[in-house]
Amino acid sequence: MRMNMKLKLNGTETEVQDSLTVAGLLETLKIDPGRVAVEVNLKIVKKCDYEKHTLNDGDAVEIVNFVGGG
Repeated sequence: MRMNMKLKLNGTETEVQDSLTVAGLLETLKIDPGRVAVEVNLKIVKKCDYEKHTLNDGDAVEIVNFVGGG
């Protein structure tokens, strides 16, 4: 049986698969990990840690897109 957990994602409560990593969350959301910065509970997660940083029920996740301009 697959369990779900709740995250606060960019300020909105969202239900996702339990034991999801940051990389898994980005994949689920169809977000290119090379184009964003991710913060979990007010701490920046390094890109090299996306695969191993497991999210927990109740975590606050902020995903910020990089925008180019000139």
